[in-house]
Amino acid sequence: MAEAANKETGQTKPRRVKYRKNKASWNPAMQAIPVPGIRRMVNMAATMKDVIHLSIGQPDLPTPKHVIDAYVDALNAGQTGYTMDAGLPELLVALRDYYGKRYNRKLTRDNILITSGATEAMYLAISATSAPGRQFIVTDPSFLLYAPLIRMNGGEVKFVQTRAENNHQLDPDEVIRAMGPRTFALILNNPNNPTGNALSKAELESFLDAVPAHVVVALDEAYFEYSRSDADGIELFRSRPNVVVLRTFSKAYGLAGIRVGYAVADPEIIVALGKVHTPFTVSAVAQAAAIASLAAADELLARTEGVIAERTRVRTALIEAGYTVPESSANFV
Repeated sequence: MAEAANKETGQTKPRRVKYRKNKASWNPAMQAIPVPGIRRMVNMAATMKDVIHLSIGQPDLPTPKHVIDAYVDALNAGQTGYTMDAGLPELLVALRDYYGKRYNRKLTRDNILITSGATEAMYLAISATSAPGRQFIVTDPSFLLYAPLIRMNGGEVKFVQTRAENNHQLDPDEVIRAMGPRTFALILNNPNNPTGNALSKAELESFLDAVPAHVVVALDEAYFEYSRSDADGIELFRSRPNVVVLRTFSKAYGLAGIRVGYAVADPEIIVALGKVHTPFTVSAVAQAAAIASLAAADELLARTEGVIAERTRVRTALIEAGYTVPESSANFV
């Protein structure tokens, strides 16, 4: 508050400044963003008893004991300080070696950025790309956070609808036709949330090859481990420097609440994401749990077979009851 001198006493007294607004002024883009329906549903369910939650794609299998032990051991070892922005070297190396062995191709630590789940990785990809006048192609329906994050960062959203009569299967040609001179990025969820559809390797490869090199493709593969499609973004990104693959330890690895994900891309993209990456977002103890999970990847991924069997059983029962249910490649129907 400004001060003004009193002519009679020579003392200063506070001068009142009149402001045009009497409450905080938020980003105008927020006005177009409603509270997500899934959040309203979850909040409502919290007030009820005996509710069966069908709202969030969270695994119902317990976190393995050895992973919990790794988390607790890291706590007891005092690993509670700040961490390196890109992620612990041990986790970066573990991911590098895991995928290098899987694909028999060299991957480096510079291809990987550790994030707070795949959601933060998507936020970084959008933040690093979005700007006023820039258009993003987003399939509809898709994960509910994509469009709000784009708009909050000044970008424009152009939806490409999938159709019930086609079981909501994405038509890559339709996405390519939707692109224009203002298209700077597209977001592809494979398998898709909420429809569960997945592209084949041939479809995904053909699609990525058709995308102009200047258009960034954020390939969200949060449900990859539940898919039996042969499409694999990490296998395909190496010859496509405009593709960033987003994955998470939340689903098949059972670490949803611990929040560890990662982006895999050309080093140039990783550097760009790192510039908007909030420091210290993933704790050392969380990353210790991720390292332990990756060490037991075969054991944990074997559990997905049970989820797939249950997915098939539920879908079959719903179809027999008269519902139309698209085939899913995720951990839900």
